Amino acid sequence: MAEKTAWDCMTLIREKNRPTINDYIPLIFSEFYELHGDRHYGDDGAVLGGIGRLEGMPVTVIAEVKGRDLNENKKSNFAMPHPEGYRKALRLAKQAEKFHRPVICFIDTPGAFCGIEAEERGQGEAIAKNIMEFMRLRTPITSVVLGEGESGGALGIGVCDRLAMLENALYSVISPRGCASILWKDASKEQEACNMLKITASDMLRLGIAESIIEEPHGSAHYDLDKIAENIKEFLVQTLIENSKKDIDILLKERYTKFRKIGEFSE
Repeated sequence: MAEKTAWDCMTLIREKNRPTINDYIPLIFSEFYELHGDRHYGDDGAVLGGIGRLEGMPVTVIAEVKGRDLNENKKSNFAMPHPEGYRKALRLAKQAEKFHRPVICFIDTPGAFCGIEAEERGQGEAIAKNIMEFMRLRTPITSVVLGEGESGGALGIGVCDRLAMLENALYSVISPRGCASILWKDASKEQEACNMLKITASDMLRLGIAESIIEEPHGSAHYDLDKIAENIKEFLVQTLIENSKKDIDILLKERYTKFRKIGEFSE
């Protein structure tokens, strides 16, 4: 069987029955208490956050929310966060730091919302501040890309000590459609851009951006929800145990070094 292209992966992760964070939470965490609001403007349905227990360990969970149908997607703005979503994420991350809880982020977005109202409320500033603050957050951070991880929408909760991607997930600084629109002034070339960008899980592992690939059931995640949730949970538990053994100053240095290396290349 031929290896899947990036566009093949894109088709799979846009499958309407693909599991979302609302499917995973009850299977991965024994308890979960959702927390709302950024304490500046309001709440954002595109970003879910709260406190959970993972094998008895208290953790802070931050996740981007995709819906299964039109009503769910309208509620979560089609997984495109507003500035208040990123500010809520930062508030909860700071809370986790204060109470010495590890942070677990789940990335699943086509990009941050780019509407006028989001720009008026400081979308770029909110994402940039998250990148800066997460880089120096004095608690372990683990991120998992569940499906689409595109543009600033992903980067706003993507700074972490270890990044894992589901087998068919994609991670990119820009969406393929956005890339095609900029490069060729033609959004219909999305498929060509997708295959050109090198954004698959195997690409990210090879480039040193991701540390792990989480295997999906044969066909894709939506064929066996229990199995993929079990695989994610196994990765998270192992990572939390490993990170808990490290001195926080060493962890911060490794985090900084990891991101400083991204983008280095030789001809």
